[in-house]
Amino acid sequence: MLENEPERVRADLKHQGARIMEHMKISIHIVLASLICLGCSGNNPATITVTGGSLAECPSSPNCVSSQSDNPKSKIDPIMYGSSKEEARARLIHIITSMDRTRIITETNDYLHIEFTSRIFRFVDDVEFQIDDSKKIIHFRSASRIGYSDLGANRKRMEQIRKKFLSY
Repeated sequence: MLENEPERVRADLKHQGARIMEHMKISIHIVLASLICLGCSGNNPATITVTGGSLAECPSSPNCVSSQSDNPKSKIDPIMYGSSKEEARARLIHIITSMDRTRIITETNDYLHIEFTSRIFRFVDDVEFQIDDSKKIIHFRSASRIGYSDLGANRKRMEQIRKKFLSY
């Protein structure tokens, strides 16, 4: 078939095929760039705040940990402290701001809302801290804004923050 066609027709078909492949590559790059720049951050969830003295419960998906959770899959130990609330809060803020790709969204005397953004795909995780000075405890909740699984990223981050806090 093509072997029987004139050489010019074969060359034209080969050139058209190469152009189509190049356009497909460009289209794939545009879609990936759009996802990275726009699609991965999601919207700020309405559950970010303290309600009735507690942080919101984690969803059933495995991309959230909370020191106030009753679910063993999302339960994580809170941070204990023995200093004043002001010293504990200052230590916590120092640790958070020393970490890459963090942004403090809300900051009060006993509450912090922080956004952590992943390096490559720019996924945003919302982290909340609630300082209970009467019990000398810092409760927290860390949840992925989008997706189902975070491959343990929220738990790992919170364990890292606790370790830094206790060794500070």
